[in-house]
Amino acid sequence: MKYLHALNKINGLGPQKMRLLLGFFGSYERAWKADVSELSRVKLGGSLAEKIGIERKKIDPENEWEKLLLENIILLSPDSPDYPDLLKKIHNPPHAIYMRGATNLNSFHMISVVGSRNMTAYGLDAAARLSKELAESGFSVVSGLALGIDAAAHKAALQASGHTVAVLGSGVDDMNIFPRANFSLAKEIIRSGGAVMSDYPPGTPASNTTFPARNRIIAGLSLGTLVIEAAEKSGALITAKHALEFNREVFSVPGSIFSPYSIGTNKLIKRGAKIAMDVGDILEEFEFKDIRKDAPAAQKNPENEEEKRILDALSIVPLHIDNLGKLTRLETATLSSTLSMLEIKGWIKNVGGQNYIIT
Repeated sequence: MKYLHALNKINGLGPQKMRLLLGFFGSYERAWKADVSELSRVKLGGSLAEKIGIERKKIDPENEWEKLLLENIILLSPDSPDYPDLLKKIHNPPHAIYMRGATNLNSFHMISVVGSRNMTAYGLDAAARLSKELAESGFSVVSGLALGIDAAAHKAALQASGHTVAVLGSGVDDMNIFPRANFSLAKEIIRSGGAVMSDYPPGTPASNTTFPARNRIIAGLSLGTLVIEAAEKSGALITAKHALEFNREVFSVPGSIFSPYSIGTNKLIKRGAKIAMDVGDILEEFEFKDIRKDAPAAQKNPENEEEKRILDALSIVPLHIDNLGKLTRLETATLSSTLSMLEIKGWIKNVGGQNYIIT
């Protein structure tokens, strides 16, 4: 594993090239110590053999391994017993995974939750509610630690005392956890019994080129992928595409036809993704119990006709107060006072801009 890590620090040695080296030499140590003429026989392509000869002079395997130990970073290969089984089943799985926190993800049942960095209030509520209920139902929530939907999903799982796994497009060492705004969140994930992981070696900064591989791992780890808000060209849609390629389930939360952040999710539904209106839509695809069926339902018994009209009109899709007034045919003053009372009871919520949802 020490020499796997050392080789992994050389740019250009992806999963396929590493498998060629391992198959030819029988061990990463022999590959590391081979001279350039021997490396040239592996047919790595281009001048990669010469590059290995040059780059390894700058790398001390012992020193680099000590750095992993100092930050409690565990390295897994596909031969490691703790390497995630689902990830091993995808085409060309990562040859190395760096882990902090829980290392045996095979004991987790994982669903990935992804979406826009520029989430709306509706997206935040959907991510928080669905991720919380997934965690309460026994799933581990996987996401990418990004701002927006990713962070909301991680936080909701933690608040439900559940497990969550963050897959990074950077190294997992303290200096390179990205985005820096979520550094404390990453640490909390580790402390809570979850995991922070990456196929990039420590010392790798995040860049535009590192995230596509991250999305592939998120989908590969999970039984299914839930997309909550995604623009027409969104990284979340790349994750969903990978999930389909891996023959995994894809779920999508519907959104307003007027919102640019719902174009991607609505198109996923149009193309066959399962609509996720609540956690039950996800749980019924797997052998998981809907915890809400065993819990006493919070009764919403309206005290008057005005409350009943409003509750009948609202759903989890935000509805503006003007449209609510047209549907309920209530006077403005009556509508406003009744909405305030229902908010106090915790039955509805203003998600911003005078848009309301039922809770």
